[in-house]
Amino acid sequence: MPERTSYDAVIVGGGHNGLVAAAYLARAGRSVLVLERLDHTGGAAVSTRAFAGLDARLSRYSYLVSLLPPKIVRDLGLNFAVRKRTVSSYTPVERDGRPTGLLVGGGQDRTRRAFAELTGSDREFAAWERFYGSTQRLAERVFPTLTEPLPTREALRARIDDEALWEALFERPLGEAVEAAFTDDLVRGVVLTDALIGTFAAAHDPSLRQNRCFLYHVIGGGTGDWDVPIGGMGALTDALAGAARRAGAEIVTDCAVTGIATDGRTAEVTCEQGTFGARRVLVNAAPRELARLLGEEPPPAAEGAQLKVNMLLTRLPRLRDTQVDPREAFSGTFHVAEGYGQLETAYQQAAAGELPAAPPSEIYCHSLTDPSILGADLVREGWQTLTLFGLHTPASLFAADTADDPATRERLLAATLGQLDAHLAEPLTDCLAYDADGRPCIEARSPVDLDRELGLPGGNIFHRELAFPYAEPDGTADSAATAPGRWGVATSHANVLLCGAGAVRGGGVSGIPGHNAAMAVLEEG
Repeated sequence: MPERTSYDAVIVGGGHNGLVAAAYLARAGRSVLVLERLDHTGGAAVSTRAFAGLDARLSRYSYLVSLLPPKIVRDLGLNFAVRKRTVSSYTPVERDGRPTGLLVGGGQDRTRRAFAELTGSDREFAAWERFYGSTQRLAERVFPTLTEPLPTREALRARIDDEALWEALFERPLGEAVEAAFTDDLVRGVVLTDALIGTFAAAHDPSLRQNRCFLYHVIGGGTGDWDVPIGGMGALTDALAGAARRAGAEIVTDCAVTGIATDGRTAEVTCEQGTFGARRVLVNAAPRELARLLGEEPPPAAEGAQLKVNMLLTRLPRLRDTQVDPREAFSGTFHVAEGYGQLETAYQQAAAGELPAAPPSEIYCHSLTDPSILGADLVREGWQTLTLFGLHTPASLFAADTADDPATRERLLAATLGQLDAHLAEPLTDCLAYDADGRPCIEARSPVDLDRELGLPGGNIFHRELAFPYAEPDGTADSAATAPGRWGVATSHANVLLCGAGAVRGGGVSGIPGHNAAMAVLEEG
């Protein structure tokens, strides 16, 4: 049971952002209570022994780290580290009747040769260098602002100080920039994928949701690198929970919050263990869930669009492209059916209510970079993990699925693995391990599953539509009149703040919304 009946801050949800907020506030001397519905902290950033009888701790939901600022790790004294991947990506393709592919990584000279071998010239590599040189400059200028009060649109534009880049990423559909920069369909597709992670959009979507997704995928850490969490994603959230507890925060698990009441000055949070008073309530849950707890009308839903698959293999599969070592190909992002034309076709089919005939996906092997997630025996025997993230599969496609009859998910999984098998010299199923109960070591989660298990609206991993990282002139959540507004964490209630992915500058494993909510509380005193 909690030690008190009233707190300076009650935090609803013990995911990584809630834990970041708790640690900052408790370190500043505030009394803090964290209430978590599940029997463990971590939310979507957890490590799990997913397969019975096997010592493999997989990052079950979120799996790579890009946006976590080193500042948060330093401020909170976290015992947590990431490791860079030597290969950025490998994309297999068949050209002129033979299997080949594009390997990005292993040094500039090697990458240049890979582009030349695939396309027949140095043009696409030069374009690649120019394009990602621009996004590198963007990352260096934008990323530091994510842990500062929200800049205005014009202030961010001035900070970027590149009108062509601003126009390409903040004003015009991303497809225009991709098509202007590159001519090869495969190269265009590799670039576009960063705009589609969990985001259902076409390259030329006028809403620019693909641009917003792309932006957050290329600015992380000021470099855009996607790094592997040592020990799995649970290592981060375990470290955060430890930091919060050491600072004095109370964390109660197995405790679902059932209601929030507020008059704007004080609040009450009701859960299965009672009702607790709070000066402020920080909500590490989707805006939909906040509306439910307040008894208000939920905001419009923005559904998720992904398939997450975890696998354990006794060995990596051999590739049809014999020029590439599977240990290199799978250590970076392995793109499947992600040519530019393939991505557009998959989007159009899904938008018409059909499962994509060639589902696009990307895969990587955590254990190649960080074998610590596997037991010593599995490492010695050469076992590996595979994580697959499928695109263009909106929640609406799974409307008929239930927990007991996930027929659509199973059809999609089979089609997705079929696309992978087309680039392998042997079926992936020949490499799958079996658990202690004799079942193949593969689990899949659709958007419907993520809604059911984690409370993500329609499986949206960002909680709602991503926003550009600047203050909008209109809207309560973005008003500069209050500290929560300046930090992008405000709701329509003065003392209820968003500290999860639904905040402005939320989404991904970053801790940024948790940091910013804590800063808003501390600024107000």
